[in-house]
Amino acid sequence: MEECRAAVPALLSRKDARCWFPLGNQGISAKTAPKSYSMGLAHRDSPCDTQKGMYNRVVLKLSGEALAAGRGFGVDGDRVHEIAGEIAEVRELGVDVAVVVGGGNFFRGVAEQAKEMDRVSADHMGMLATVINALAIQDALEKCGAHARVMSAIEMHQVCEPYIRRRAIRHLEKGRVVIFAAGTGNPYFSTDTAASLRAMEIKADVLLKATKVEGIYDADPVIKTDAVKFEQITYMDILRLGLKVMDTTAVSLCKDNNLPMIIFNMNRPGNIRRVISGEKVGSLVTA
Repeated sequence: MEECRAAVPALLSRKDARCWFPLGNQGISAKTAPKSYSMGLAHRDSPCDTQKGMYNRVVLKLSGEALAAGRGFGVDGDRVHEIAGEIAEVRELGVDVAVVVGGGNFFRGVAEQAKEMDRVSADHMGMLATVINALAIQDALEKCGAHARVMSAIEMHQVCEPYIRRRAIRHLEKGRVVIFAAGTGNPYFSTDTAASLRAMEIKADVLLKATKVEGIYDADPVIKTDAVKFEQITYMDILRLGLKVMDTTAVSLCKDNNLPMIIFNMNRPGNIRRVISGEKVGSLVTA
């Protein structure tokens, strides 16, 4: 664990941190809200307590490119261990963590490289790429001292467990990090949609989408320096404005089921813990 801790710089002081908890259902009161929501109501306007003022269960969506660390292809071992160190640190705080990982660092079914291929075959290749990334994260987590399980929507018993909802929830209850691979197991559905689906299936409090920018903007901040960031936005506004946050299927799924989502910058060390602890990081999306 010490090896991974060294990769995670010291986090911000907790004294000045303010909690920021999205409520998927409007008009929830402290009396009627579930435990996870009432916890957020109790702490969002007061200094954040690391152990008490945080989400109980989260789904973290990672892109395949995040594991390549700017190389464009493959897995960067140092970067994977940095990410695993942050996840393991959050798991030590008692938060149930599930991870959905993409496969764009190896193969993407809708990319230029697959334009001459049958879409179903290309998507299946992309699903297998996510399994490679999931195994890399599992290995890094175990080297950090955290227990982890890879669960694939496509069965491959010699490599990982098949996805079974109740078994996944049981793994989380036992303190294991669960890594969901192979998307939904169906072509034409992205890993963003898989993340939304798994978050609802395991009853996560929030979906966390890790990106390379600070949140949601009205334009690409890499291209337009004057792009305006949204501190908070609704799923309906994302659809109306045509913002490229995630595909419309995933957005509609979150909207219809009142699943809150936070978009944040993964490249800032310690941001995973800050978000889960309730600090105001990134952009909040609500129904």
